[in-house]
Amino acid sequence: MTHGWDESAAAWIADMGEAGDFGRACVLDAPMLARIRGRGFRRALDVGCGEGRFCRMVQDHGVGTVGIDPTDALLRQARARDPAGIYLPGRAEALPFADGAFDLVVSYLTLIDIPDIRAAIPEMARVLAPGGSLLIANLASFCTAGGWTEDPDGVRRFRIDDYLEERAEWAAWHGIRVHNWHRPLSLTMSLLLGQGLALRHFDEPAPQGGDPAKVARYRRVPWFVVMEWEKASD
Repeated sequence: MTHGWDESAAAWIADMGEAGDFGRACVLDAPMLARIRGRGFRRALDVGCGEGRFCRMVQDHGVGTVGIDPTDALLRQARARDPAGIYLPGRAEALPFADGAFDLVVSYLTLIDIPDIRAAIPEMARVLAPGGSLLIANLASFCTAGGWTEDPDGVRRFRIDDYLEERAEWAAWHGIRVHNWHRPLSLTMSLLLGQGLALRHFDEPAPQGGDPAKVARYRRVPWFVVMEWEKASD
């Protein structure tokens, strides 16, 4: 089951371009790269690399990257844009790499796409070298549990419901229609802590530029969290 990604790949590629959408270009790219730049990472795995945009950005900072994704059309686009790069088919729940193969593992807005997070997080921890970092950007759980509605007074407000119910729902925009998984934050945190990882950084980043209307809406209900987890050294 593709959860919509095979059917949505062409629309995704067109929508992302090289700059990315508002959330990536104006909110997440800067804080994600700030956790990588100058840290001495040598080999990174991008889990759910898509068309390879963030892999290319990480390479610009001198880090060797491997991208993995289950969607063939996105991998073909990644290879076309980065012929020297390494982009492999595969799923987060069964990563085809040896234990400790990477000193940096990245999940950039992919936890929401992974059906079996209980298998995926242990896999990410397994392929992470001792002392390495797991860097995650994810949709905030209160966002995936809610949506905008218009009250009788005509004011649009964000409503949250069924927060504790783990579920997949269809999300559609700009010709893209894919499954997004809602999970309470406590589930994600408990799975990461259960792998013995230590939380070193947590942020709800603010926009840095962009369309003022989008910035104003984002500040009402911020969409994203950024986390860095460290694997204990031997």
